Amino acid sequence: MDKFLKKAFVAAAIKFPSALFGMFCIFSVLVILDLTVPAAAAALMSFFEPALLFIQRWLPLFYVPSLVVLPLAVKDIPAASGLKICLIIAGGWLASLTVAGYAAIAVRKLVKTEMIDPEPMAKPSPFSSLEIWSWSVIFIASFVAALFYPTALGTQARTCLPFLLASTVLGYMVGSGLPSQVKKAFHPIICCTISAELGAFAYGYFSRSGLNPVLGHYLTKVGSNPGAGDVLMGFLGSVILSFAFSMFKQRKLVKRHAAEIFTSVILSSVFSLYSTALAGRLIGLESDLTISILPRCITVALALSIVSLFEGANSSLTAAVVVVTGLIGANFVQAMLDKLNLRDPIARGIATASSAHGLGTAALSAKEPEALPFCAIAYALTGIFGSLICSVPAVRQSLLAIVG
Repeated sequence: MDKFLKKAFVAAAIKFPSALFGMFCIFSVLVILDLTVPAAAAALMSFFEPALLFIQRWLPLFYVPSLVVLPLAVKDIPAASGLKICLIIAGGWLASLTVAGYAAIAVRKLVKTEMIDPEPMAKPSPFSSLEIWSWSVIFIASFVAALFYPTALGTQARTCLPFLLASTVLGYMVGSGLPSQVKKAFHPIICCTISAELGAFAYGYFSRSGLNPVLGHYLTKVGSNPGAGDVLMGFLGSVILSFAFSMFKQRKLVKRHAAEIFTSVILSSVFSLYSTALAGRLIGLESDLTISILPRCITVALALSIVSLFEGANSSLTAAVVVVTGLIGANFVQAMLDKLNLRDPIARGIATASSAHGLGTAALSAKEPEALPFCAIAYALTGIFGSLICSVPAVRQSLLAIVG
């Protein structure tokens, strides 16, 4: 379905991410079946359950490739400007998280909707020592083979693919097995990224090719010459489609709390855009760089389409900023939600996805699967509302006026 939708959207010249559209389509089909033929909806859910558990088990891994190649995206940014951007990203993430979370609770109190317990969600099994040893053997064997036969599979990207993929997977497995207290400050996504970077660095050192060329082989974005990152990101569309099943499981809560979901997402989207523009102006960040980081809380595909509406924007910087925002969210979101006393899965899910999009969604839902449906909805709606807001000429002009 993911492949079909991608081809259809390309043929129709539609820039909106096809997977988000597909997610809402699957959710609608399940709801209609549940109303007309409940047994068919139950059978469909039962059929896809093993695949959903597989995706849930590996979910953060599919968002890692952009983090691994981050050094290539930011290498040309001046240090002073980079520091200002980091300040805006960190402060903006915390502000957006707070606004979305408390807005959800405030609207709930306003409409007087009582919170009910979510449907229990199955948790995937932990990784076994056999799996870790198996991937370790794959890494060592493929690394040695790549060193001695650098074009054995036709291109260097294909030759590097097995050991770079194995190093990424190994890092995620090891990170997932760390004690819970350690994971609060050192998320498996960080461990996974570092592991992949170390694998690339080791190959670059022993082959004397350097780190950057190897990272270039990690994510080529060329279908005929894929790297390890391309393989992992190839799952992303299917992952987003699968969110529909989690949303359907919590359909009663979704319907019951629609007011706070929509209101908090809209408020958070508007706040994120204008607060970023204002912060850039106040700390003296160059206007072209400020424009490039405006959609920091929106998923990469839509963020790139938003900055294309502004002249002089740096799309590479946009992608890098979105990834770093997600990284901060993935690493600190659970601890920060606890400190802000946001306890229920609805507020936690909305706040996470509204401030840290896919990476934050993957990180939180790996530990709190009951929050995934609300992450998924906020993840999609934040991108949709952000795109709609920025497509209005008056809004773009007001943002440019603030940026200066």
